[in-house]
Amino acid sequence: MQFSTRTSVNGRARAGCALLPVVAGKDLTAGGKAIDATHGGRLAKALRTGDLPAKAGSTLLVQLDGALPRVLLVSMGEAREGGDKSFGEAVRGALKAAGQLAADDAISLLHEAPVAARDTAWKLRAQVLTGRELAYRFEVLKTKRESQPVRPRRVVLPVEAAESGVAARAVAQAGAIADGVQMTRDLGNLPGNYCTPTYLADTAKKMAREFGLEAKVLDARQMQALKMGALLSVARGSVQPPKLIVLRYQGAGARQAPIALVGKGITFDSGGISLKPGLEMDEMKFDMCGAASVLGTMRAVAAMKLKINLVVVVPSAENMPGGRASKPGDIVASMSGQTVEILNTDAEGRLILCDALTYVQRFKPSTVIDVATLTGACVIALGHHHSGLFSPDDALAAELQEAGREIGDTCWRMPLDDEYQEQLKSPFADMANIGGRPAGSITAACFLSRFAKGYDWAHLDIAGTAWKSGANKGASGRPVPLLTRFLLARAQG
Repeated sequence: MQFSTRTSVNGRARAGCALLPVVAGKDLTAGGKAIDATHGGRLAKALRTGDLPAKAGSTLLVQLDGALPRVLLVSMGEAREGGDKSFGEAVRGALKAAGQLAADDAISLLHEAPVAARDTAWKLRAQVLTGRELAYRFEVLKTKRESQPVRPRRVVLPVEAAESGVAARAVAQAGAIADGVQMTRDLGNLPGNYCTPTYLADTAKKMAREFGLEAKVLDARQMQALKMGALLSVARGSVQPPKLIVLRYQGAGARQAPIALVGKGITFDSGGISLKPGLEMDEMKFDMCGAASVLGTMRAVAAMKLKINLVVVVPSAENMPGGRASKPGDIVASMSGQTVEILNTDAEGRLILCDALTYVQRFKPSTVIDVATLTGACVIALGHHHSGLFSPDDALAAELQEAGREIGDTCWRMPLDDEYQEQLKSPFADMANIGGRPAGSITAACFLSRFAKGYDWAHLDIAGTAWKSGANKGASGRPVPLLTRFLLARAQG
């Protein structure tokens, strides 16, 4: 689904379909009224029948003729000025309904509807991101693909001439974010026999060639030389070699300290010796969604050519049982020199991340955000709506929360009090890798905090938001929109 802007249609729309907002259950906006006048008031007449429900996202198809054969009247809700939620529901409902029509191109005027505290650019971005999400399909491993084509293929977003520049930039930015989300979803949806640490590394190098990035991939021997004992301990049970993937984007002057994103890249997590239950273990291919999301974010940033410096670090391995695998009770030395008693080999994400958080110090970053499908406890705490946010820095946490609210990819701040650190005590090592059942997502973040030194740091636990389970299971692409919006704000600030 492709989106573009153009100056307002002035009632003479030419497309297979038009999506027209209806405000407060009865009123057309200016663009809708102009189209209605061109067609002899047939839209107002259709509204007077009362056949359009007031619920946001409800639609009423009106057959016309000539250059515009059909119109979808779209309810924006009962309020005169809607909110983010009702606008999102309206856009989703409209594009779903349009997808059932035999119209390859459409005009959308949904952004003419007023939304509290939101400008036209925000409403345009929302349409692009929702449309691209609905159009997404993962069929690369199917021999027979869906016969129903994605419709509409092209969506035009008319705007006033005075807003054309801002609108075009908003749509281009949303398209770049959507491309990053798609990359993230594609990587997440690939099974573990395709998406290995080596595959992730090759994908990163391919993206580096496409966008002119600096790429570096460390192998096990190089990690051994750096004394990354925690990361290497996770990979010991697998025949797949681990990789440490580094991408650098230089969009600002060399003196500007970079922002770093660190993504957990466990391409399959069996739990290791602490083996997971077999039920739904197939979903553990999604345990690299943190890695996929930071790679997708890098793609979006590079495509937008943001004026920032960005480093992406992906520690990647498989966590498998085997004769060489780490055992409960083993003690390993991390790159920082701190020792860790491995009480549970299924708490492996923090082991690969801790060495990456130490490694990233060499870039002297101003800010580091790690992203990981880290704990089932976060799903219990927050469900599937918000990503878990942990940070000792109030200002950084507020930035990330605002970015999430702005783009509809929200996070919720969790505590990180020192009292929780007590649960990580070990009689044999500097710390244990788990702190017991209570506050599992918090103690995992506390573990990571011991390695996040010399920079502002935040941790995003995306275990509840990175993928959806059930019949329509698949990667969501989150938190690429949140991270990209955060970086956009930093670049503009």
